[in-house]
Amino acid sequence: MSALRLLMFVFVSAATLAACAAESEPPAAMATTEANPVTAANPVTGEGLPNPTSQRIGSWATLPEGREWGSTAGLDIDPTDGHVWGYERCGSGSAGGPGVNCDSNPVDPIFKFDRNTGEILANFGAGVFVTPHGIYADGEGNVWVTDFAVNDEGTKGHQVHKFSPTGELLLSLGVAGQAGNGPEHLNQPIDVIVAPDGSIFVADGHTGQNLTTDAQMAEARESGLTGRIVKYSPSGEYITEWGEIGTEHGQFRTPHALEFDAQGRLWVADRGNHRLEIFDQEGNYLDSRYQYGRISDLFITEDEMVYAIDSESSRLRHINWRNGVRIGPVDRDVLVGFIPPWDSDSRPNHGVTGEGVGVDEDGNVFVAEGPASLSDAGSAFTKYVAAGM
Repeated sequence: MSALRLLMFVFVSAATLAACAAESEPPAAMATTEANPVTAANPVTGEGLPNPTSQRIGSWATLPEGREWGSTAGLDIDPTDGHVWGYERCGSGSAGGPGVNCDSNPVDPIFKFDRNTGEILANFGAGVFVTPHGIYADGEGNVWVTDFAVNDEGTKGHQVHKFSPTGELLLSLGVAGQAGNGPEHLNQPIDVIVAPDGSIFVADGHTGQNLTTDAQMAEARESGLTGRIVKYSPSGEYITEWGEIGTEHGQFRTPHALEFDAQGRLWVADRGNHRLEIFDQEGNYLDSRYQYGRISDLFITEDEMVYAIDSESSRLRHINWRNGVRIGPVDRDVLVGFIPPWDSDSRPNHGVTGEGVGVDEDGNVFVAEGPASLSDAGSAFTKYVAAGM
């Protein structure tokens, strides 16, 4: 039995009685009074849910001498050796736009870190990006990174890049510096993933989460803004797409992350709609999950446990929900665990946490710290050590 499987057996067994939240419906905050004490797990605050980690290591990983940490929004675990791929935005603490970015400060933004020590194993990508966003490591050790902003000259951005393990640029999707909603273009690509057969899926369109009315969403669709999943062949040829900005199943308000489960189903973190949407690889809607908050990223382990990170709940967005990593089984919309956020004066009741999450074979959890959590975390990456390790 693997260390992760043993850990999750103990963890899920201890949490079974706490996983009482209603399935397939968005949960409401639980009232707590003397007459009605909290006796079951609360997915909104994380109360009553066990934390499967025992130690939080802030300021994890190292940077080359003379560099300062920028923010990030993603990381992944290399399936070939278990180490951690990530990036930092070239010293920029913001999510993009004017100021410091990887175009104005062209250092190498992509890193591979030793999962045990945080030491740098690889570092490359200078001169390619404006603002990296999603990152994915495939079964051959290649790393894919999206670039969702554009530079002032209109010569970089709105692309997805594939690199070899040593940093050779192998493939680019989209047209450099040009946003669009047709087959050849991308418009703020957020994440990328590759299916077992080599098909490439890109989550495209970051704007929808800020739109709250039907009129705003209709205007955004009319103007060409996207909220879609685009499918390509292994060689990068356009195949099909689905989705647009909206709230119905198969519509998205910022499809912020992608993940496959063991059945080959594609999970989409529909952040603005506060849900996970599940599709087959042709884009047919299958199911939804509502217990995980305002999800920025998710990771599904070999033991079929979902780790989804909520980094954006606040008094202005998704009020009452506490940020953190929510954990549950693939086959049901219930929670069995919660990793709390950093306490922060910026969000006193919600806490702050990162935008990317990954889990290694031992159950250690790695978090990529975004613009909201970078200053509290101290660096772009945090490691949560599995209990019992």
